[in-house]
Amino acid sequence: MVDERVTDGIRIAELLASEVEGRGDGPLGALRVTDANQDVEPSMDGARAYSITRTRTEAAGTDTGSADESASGTDRPVATVNVHDDRIHLAVRTNPDATHEDASAAGLRTRPKATEPPQTLVFVESGAEVKRAATVLASVADEAE
Repeated sequence: MVDERVTDGIRIAELLASEVEGRGDGPLGALRVTDANQDVEPSMDGARAYSITRTRTEAAGTDTGSADESASGTDRPVATVNVHDDRIHLAVRTNPDATHEDASAAGLRTRPKATEPPQTLVFVESGAEVKRAATVLASVADEAE
């Protein structure tokens, strides 16, 4: 049994990236980690570590991971992952009300962010919460389809 709790923001962000990139099918299969900042330093307000985008083909409307289609501008931003010393937060751009409901149901702390377009911040405070955050991203990706 593991006695340690992962509460390092960078490590939590790495775990979430692995969870997203490790899925080749289902709702997470369409999501990709993009624009990763390899030298990110945690900050009090959260430093941008990477984006999560949904890749779609325009012609057929099917999901793909092809580099050619990604370059054609069919990637749709879903969330930005930001690193704090002891947690991460996801700034989710897709369907903020449903994101709040899904994240709250998963036991994750959320709050709205007054931007244009509006976003919902989802806080992931330990490595154990990464799977729940991945479930929220899967729901967001499914709703964005």
